Amino acid sequence: MATKKSGGTTKNGRDSNPKYLGIKVNHGALATVGSILVRQRGTDVLPGQNVGMGKDHTLFALKQGTVELGYKRKTHFNGKTMLKKIIKII
Repeated sequence: MATKKSGGTTKNGRDSNPKYLGIKVNHGALATVGSILVRQRGTDVLPGQNVGMGKDHTLFALKQGTVELGYKRKTHFNGKTMLKKIIKII
């Protein structure tokens, strides 16, 4: 005979795997050809000089060099001027 009543089902009993997003190579670090610089959803960080972008918006190095993070003034679709993060390799 059970000492507790049966629990039934739960609505929040699941979890998704972590996606490991974010900046992988910091400002001033050395990046090799093909190394992943940023994993992101959408274009939070824009690709600059010697940086390519994959179909899932992952930024990667096209040439070997030093990583530089900065900001660029961009005009948004509604006419507002915004500061966007940009990553490039020198």
